[in-house]
Amino acid sequence: MSRFYFAMLLTAFSVPTHGFAAEPAPVDYNRDIRPILANSCYACHGPDEKQRKAKLRLDVRGEAIKKAIVPGKSDASPLLQRITSKDADEMMPPPHSKKPVVTSDQAIIVKRWIDEGAKFDQHWAYVKPVHPAVLDVNNKVWVRNPIDAFIAVGHEKNKYVPAPEADRATLIRRLCFDLLGLPPTRAEVDVFLNASAANPQAAYEELVDRLLASSHFGERMAVTWLDVVRYADTGGYHSDNHRDVWMFRDYVINSFNGNKPFDRFTLEQIAGDLLPNATSETRIASGYNRMLMTTEEGGAQAKEYTAKYAADRVRNTSAAWLGATIGCAECHDHKYDPYTTKDFYRFAAFFADVKEKAVGRQDQTPIMRAEQEAEIQKLDAEIARFQAELAKATPELEAAQVTWEAGVTAKKDGTKGMPKPIADALAVESAKRTPAQKQVITAHYRTQVSPLNDPARKQLAAVQAKKDQLLKNVPTTLISMTGPARTIRILPRGNWLDDSGEAVVPEIPAFLGSATPVDRKTLASRMELARWFVSSENPLTARVFVNRLWKIAFGQGLVRNLDDFGTQGTIPSHPELLDWLATEFVKQGWDTKALLKLMVMSNTYRQSSVTTKELREHDPANVWLARQNRFRVDAEFIRDNALAVGGLLVDKIGGPSARPYQPAGFWSYLNFPKREWQSDKGENQYRRGLYTYWCRSFLHPSLFAFDAPTREECTNERPRSSTPLQALVLLNDPTYVEASRSFAERIIKADMKSPKETIAWAFREALSRSATAAEQEILERLYQKHLKEYAVDSAAAQKVLAVGDKPVPNGMNSTELAAWTSVARVILNLHETITRN
Repeated sequence: MSRFYFAMLLTAFSVPTHGFAAEPAPVDYNRDIRPILANSCYACHGPDEKQRKAKLRLDVRGEAIKKAIVPGKSDASPLLQRITSKDADEMMPPPHSKKPVVTSDQAIIVKRWIDEGAKFDQHWAYVKPVHPAVLDVNNKVWVRNPIDAFIAVGHEKNKYVPAPEADRATLIRRLCFDLLGLPPTRAEVDVFLNASAANPQAAYEELVDRLLASSHFGERMAVTWLDVVRYADTGGYHSDNHRDVWMFRDYVINSFNGNKPFDRFTLEQIAGDLLPNATSETRIASGYNRMLMTTEEGGAQAKEYTAKYAADRVRNTSAAWLGATIGCAECHDHKYDPYTTKDFYRFAAFFADVKEKAVGRQDQTPIMRAEQEAEIQKLDAEIARFQAELAKATPELEAAQVTWEAGVTAKKDGTKGMPKPIADALAVESAKRTPAQKQVITAHYRTQVSPLNDPARKQLAAVQAKKDQLLKNVPTTLISMTGPARTIRILPRGNWLDDSGEAVVPEIPAFLGSATPVDRKTLASRMELARWFVSSENPLTARVFVNRLWKIAFGQGLVRNLDDFGTQGTIPSHPELLDWLATEFVKQGWDTKALLKLMVMSNTYRQSSVTTKELREHDPANVWLARQNRFRVDAEFIRDNALAVGGLLVDKIGGPSARPYQPAGFWSYLNFPKREWQSDKGENQYRRGLYTYWCRSFLHPSLFAFDAPTREECTNERPRSSTPLQALVLLNDPTYVEASRSFAERIIKADMKSPKETIAWAFREALSRSATAAEQEILERLYQKHLKEYAVDSAAAQKVLAVGDKPVPNGMNSTELAAWTSVARVILNLHETITRN
């Protein structure tokens, strides 16, 4: 039995881990029973009617008590008899099913549950959350806000003492990594420490507000959301060719920076193109529906890929907003949750109107950026001014026009080469011309002929040429455009060649209600789906999103499986807190920054991650949050951190993707067409990892080494691994070597009096703390050793210093710089450097 399950088991019996309860609490169906039945029984006796054995269904009480359960009488219940039997012909689950055997500890819980009446409850995630009352606790001094009160209940039940508050340097680093994905500068740390000495609480809150207001906040949040929406710069299938979608990434960044309410954020992405008076911004947002993988393979079957795209949108949209595995119902009813195959295809029908090519290069749409629109408006105003100047009548112009007309009509071929309407008008005797003919002649003369208007004409031409050039450079992106809806049929066993299935109309999973207003006369659209996602009738969306925010603040969700809120996922460690956060989030207008601020202002968040041996043994997974968590930061932030410490990071927000250094030949297997990675020069080389070009089939190796996903599918949670390859990347990737050398330049320029003081300075810059005596001794020995080696091997020194595009400053001693580069490489390679504590 796992330690985590043991902890939950103790909770079920209300037995504190440091003592014994007089009376066990009633068994909780959702927490204690459903996981057992789901793991061991539902595959054969669950929601999937086609796979159901012996016509026995154990996920519905009315069905279960007919054949398998006698409420109040466990000894007479076939369920208990079969799960405890040792007879291979009688035991359940049968050995051939390969399903987990019910353990003796689990059987005891099942027995107690039956004896208590075999009460069933609806799965917790499918019950609409209510705003629970904040409970009173004994440790009132520790409670800063309602989050602490909910956490303190668990502390007191388990007799845990929360960890003390982390030191101030750790707190600012934690906040900067969590809210910006960047380390604090030494100056920021010093300001915070000084302010904290006078008023710790005010200084902390001021820091939180400043970080939430930073434009880098949107970049940090975008990394998480782009995983969810499977953003990438390539199409994925077959040749994995390029496409321009970076404007969608910038939309995400700007939305988080502007604290766009999450309900509006949802509406714009699902149905931004359907909004009345849709803007460039909402049309770009609707590109969410186009983020899926597409193919350009000549031999691909259009019908097959139409089915693939429909299935992709069901899987990814339901995972992103519902934390649901509806994708499992593509071929059969879900085995563990009440999603049917019909639900799957009705959900797919919401997106049947999206215009796209089943096979081939997707059509991109030009969309001006805000600065381009402003420039066009400025140029249009200039064009209008020059056109008005050309149209202005003066006695001189009128006299010159009369002379010109006389000269033209006097010549035999005087109108040759003129536009026909002009020539025809001039052919009419002056006194007999209509007002329209007179107007067309005058306009032609003033805009095309008159020497008096030459200056204005030339200026107009120059401005028009500038506008034309600007229009040529308008970026393009993929957006949603609605068209006639494709007929969506249930595909038997997911077979796209079989058209015998029932045609369906757009609708949400039946057990969750309906997204179609009762008075609607036409089919529901993506707009109705988006509105249902954020409606009070949907029990999932708010919970799913606040759980993601909790993971940002604590490294793990209140529900551990961020991608599965179904019966196969884990139950919330603190269900009342999750529901309080979800309802509070909606109550505050879906305000992301407000909810994150509430989390990071809590004492729960501010705890030290240092723990005791006893607590590690009793709560190794930190379920009860009697301490903070420590974890390696995400791949993009590891790179950002190195560039920031090295003084190389370019903090430009938005724009096309960048191409940092990548090993030669890494793209050699990309075909149709063959491609070669061209590393960027200049500032693009030093942009944040968020902007790195995202090739699905050949993800940038540095990002891949640190567990960044390929984004072929919605990724709710990245794994965190620790491998030797990661150490090699930090030591040898040109980005990190160059960052180390640039950091070494900063170290030398600090001009400390001794190596010891220099190392102390470097530690403060990189880790926001002082080096210990042991650390200083080790690094000083390293520095002296390499100083001697590079003094006699200048070629080796030059080789180290030649890595990267940034030139070595003139006049800097190469031997000393190479030696300090070695020290910098060690510091940037420390576990602590890439860990959020």
